[in-house]
Amino acid sequence: MQDFSLRGNYVKLEIKQLHVSIEDKEIIKGFDLTIKQGEVHALMGPNGTGKSTLAYTIMGHPKYQITSGDILIDGESILGLSTDERSHRGLFLAFQYPVAIPGVTLANFLRMAINSRNKAMHPEDKATSIVNFRKQLKAKMDLLKMDYSFASRYLNEGFSGGEKKRAEILQMAMLEPAFAILDETDSGLDIDALRIVSEGVNTLSGDNLGVLVITHYQRMLNYIRPDFVHVMYNGVIVESGKADLALKLEENGYDWVREKFGPQEDGPQNA
Repeated sequence: MQDFSLRGNYVKLEIKQLHVSIEDKEIIKGFDLTIKQGEVHALMGPNGTGKSTLAYTIMGHPKYQITSGDILIDGESILGLSTDERSHRGLFLAFQYPVAIPGVTLANFLRMAINSRNKAMHPEDKATSIVNFRKQLKAKMDLLKMDYSFASRYLNEGFSGGEKKRAEILQMAMLEPAFAILDETDSGLDIDALRIVSEGVNTLSGDNLGVLVITHYQRMLNYIRPDFVHVMYNGVIVESGKADLALKLEENGYDWVREKFGPQEDGPQNA
């Protein structure tokens, strides 16, 4: 397995020879990737190649069946963990299409999520007080240059595409994960919204956060500079390189990938 890594003694997210099926249809067919905290990896590829399947599999969605392989955080397998337990281990997924939760404000949602995580990690500790939570929330919103009124709105209800994605970035800021997976965060965003969301990701990036950006297009990578770019095709990584690989895809599309590795096998278009 190739280890595209910049850093030394940092926590690692390792995906080893992963095979995943949906309803007996194999989508991921031996996927290998290692991401360390402090690194930004971009995963690109045409529709139906398994990118979103990978994201949901990492987070433990029950729809996706792992037939072989492993996913490890700091050397320990997480395959036996539930989705919330994986979150407690430091994983975060920003959805391609975030759902609305009427009647629950963004602030209340975040406080419940933080208290749930803290209780799981430190059962002896008391829940975060409202005063301390508000201080933390305001600090993160200041960091992301967000208006405080945003937190009092019902989660994603009536939000524009850009507002939904900004809400996801705020969740990431508050939960402070070790690894964030951004599943086509650029979907449905205009240039201004894309820039704002990307600036939020860049603000949060650092030595304690590893990022996997899943995207079809190079345009998001104009704002989020990846350390490594990987091309996923027919359920595996077929090409890896630096940021200039994304430029090659922008200029030439995926025709050269199809010519080099054969036709794309039929699979779910949102895989």
